[in-house]
Amino acid sequence: MRSFAPLVLSLLGATAAVHAAEPEVADADANVVTLTTDTFDEFVKEHPLVLAEFYAPWCGHCKALAPKYEEAATELKAKDIPVVKVDCTEEEELCRTYEVDGYPTLKVFRGPDSHKPYAGARKSDAIVSYMTKQSMPAVSNVNEENLEEFKALDKIVIIGYVASDDKAANESFTSFAESQRDNFLFAASNDAALAKAEGAKQPSIVLYKDFDEKKAVYDGKLEDEAILEWVKTASTPLVGELGPETYSKYMAAGIPLAYIFAETPEEREQFAADFRPIAESHRGAINIVTLDAKLFGAHAGNLNLEPEKFPAFAIQDTTKNAKYPYDQNKKVDAKDVGKFIKDVLDGKVDPSLKSEPIPETQEGSVTVVVGRNYQEVVIDNEKDVLVEFYAPWCGHCKSLAPKYDELAALYADVSELNEKVTVAKVDATANDVPDSITGFPTIKLYPAGAKDSPIEYAGSRTVEDLVTFIKENGKYQVDGLADGAKTPEERAEVTAAPKATESPASEEKDIHDEL
Repeated sequence: MRSFAPLVLSLLGATAAVHAAEPEVADADANVVTLTTDTFDEFVKEHPLVLAEFYAPWCGHCKALAPKYEEAATELKAKDIPVVKVDCTEEEELCRTYEVDGYPTLKVFRGPDSHKPYAGARKSDAIVSYMTKQSMPAVSNVNEENLEEFKALDKIVIIGYVASDDKAANESFTSFAESQRDNFLFAASNDAALAKAEGAKQPSIVLYKDFDEKKAVYDGKLEDEAILEWVKTASTPLVGELGPETYSKYMAAGIPLAYIFAETPEEREQFAADFRPIAESHRGAINIVTLDAKLFGAHAGNLNLEPEKFPAFAIQDTTKNAKYPYDQNKKVDAKDVGKFIKDVLDGKVDPSLKSEPIPETQEGSVTVVVGRNYQEVVIDNEKDVLVEFYAPWCGHCKSLAPKYDELAALYADVSELNEKVTVAKVDATANDVPDSITGFPTIKLYPAGAKDSPIEYAGSRTVEDLVTFIKENGKYQVDGLADGAKTPEERAEVTAAPKATESPASEEKDIHDEL
């Protein structure tokens, strides 16, 4: 393990000053340094760690980020971590070199030849936290003198208390720290007396945090998977605040998420206090969050709640996308809702299912799927099923519709193919589906015999390419354009359809933002 001294100001060593002979460089004393093609490589060579934003002046997201970026730069400058920006409308070649395909793009540089995407939230404190982690060794050494200083470096820090002669434990902790260094600050101490003073023993891990009970101790097996599960739970507030910066973390937690919608900060604060004991009793089984109903009240509709009747409560099983809305005619009382939470976790409550009526007859070649027949049509059969998840308002979905109808006809009109392949569609705004759909249209193939491993389509939206996708990924390898599938004249008509000129990456999806 690398040594940890002194703590902040000398983390990176002395940084070279920008050459006075390079007038192209903006004022190096600025918090955010403006770089150009002529100055970029030299600047990142001279600084061991640099955060760079590639932007366009007209970009709305860039304008929204600017004050947060400036605030983060001010704080990071005191830690000798330069923050820079590049105007891609002026420096097109430089931005192409670093594969910038959207604005803003943030990248972390360790010299011009070593860079990776910034993976944190676009908030000033998140940027500071992420870059501080990048500046530190994977595992720093702490002792009695610098322990408190280290604990104050971030909202969450993790310290392993491991004896120096415990080679296996040291290797396990270091390996875990390396894998999670983008997410947390890590340190280690081999001082048994210090461990005891911190309420730990050797070997163990202590997670320090600036919320809830302030610290948690892990003394189980030092195995990556077990440690990660513990860290996920221990680092999550008992009752957190849900927003754009935290949404993805909660969605990836792998356990149900309970939402408390409230319109005022005072209400949310009171609900957090009332529900904290309930969250503690179910810790690791469910996460509970408050949500600003004025900003994100529309999300209530996604949970089968009335989106304008608050306060409100609902549970979402994020792995199955099952939803359990609490009766909005009842008061959101912690005691009563606590019983509801327990019943949901015990499997005593049936999930709510939003669904259009099952079609009495299927009109057209594309099979219409709704919430109530999704399992039957898509999952519980021995057919390869291609499903388009669409939204009625989605422009790209409307453009795809005639080609998707042509595709479906290739299989529906030939009995031997119809027995093996179904081409279906579902309005994902009006029907609950097990999959989490974030953009429209989304197209997935559910192969026979492997329904639990659907394959998402990412190619050009042409009939010919979709036929190839079904053939190459389906169980039966059916070719909808093969001899016998259609007459030569019909096949010629289909294959003559123009191919899209844009790549999937450049053909922008209509995004349905949940938060």
